[in-house]
Amino acid sequence: MDGPGTLSQRVLVVMAKAPRPGRVKTRLTVEYPVVSIVELYRCLLDDTLALASSIPNTQLAVMAPHEDLRELATLLPAGVSGVAQQGRGLAAALTSVFDTFTWEGPRRVIAFNSDSPHLPPRVLDDAFEALLTHDLVAGPTDDGGYYLVGATAPHARLFDPTPMGTTSALDSLLANARGMGLTYRLTEEWFDVDVASDLSRLAEALRQDSSAAPRTAALLRSWSDRAVTSPARGPNPDAR
Repeated sequence: MDGPGTLSQRVLVVMAKAPRPGRVKTRLTVEYPVVSIVELYRCLLDDTLALASSIPNTQLAVMAPHEDLRELATLLPAGVSGVAQQGRGLAAALTSVFDTFTWEGPRRVIAFNSDSPHLPPRVLDDAFEALLTHDLVAGPTDDGGYYLVGATAPHARLFDPTPMGTTSALDSLLANARGMGLTYRLTEEWFDVDVASDLSRLAEALRQDSSAAPRTAALLRSWSDRAVTSPARGPNPDAR
């Protein structure tokens, strides 16, 4: 049996927030009603947790702001714990992931966003494999960010809070890694859901394969079935 702090231990940590108005997917409020965005986020999170739970031989946890844990606890699968991040913002949350889950010694720990539920499971497996030979692994998004980041130990100042959520987030992460002498590998490029065009892209992908994120697919299909074309009346990512 593997003891604590061995590289054979795999931990997947989903970064989440409580699904409250004005707290989640705020860039979508430009085109969609807040209540619909909250409903969407709940589906994205549910499908992400299902994906994460399907990865074998892996401990699953959720990292969130302390004030969100009580509400999130009602949404988590049995046996999945919520852990409070230290500090505010995404950079602090990511730092907390590796401080929390590698304090006993080296483990392969991956922080994964909550809005790429359609990611093929093999990509997560590949990311864990990369950590057997590299200090860091990252999953690039096509907008310059990253949908996952993994490490085997905490690294102070790895995450720069300034470019988080910008087109330079991945570049900043890799520059910091190089400056610290860390080896890294990138997984395949993917996309998450930040703006309306991302949501349309996800809707199209789920039309091709709804099993990749069934709850989100059902929600987006229901929006389409309403044939709503005005954001003021309700969302429809398929409207042209």
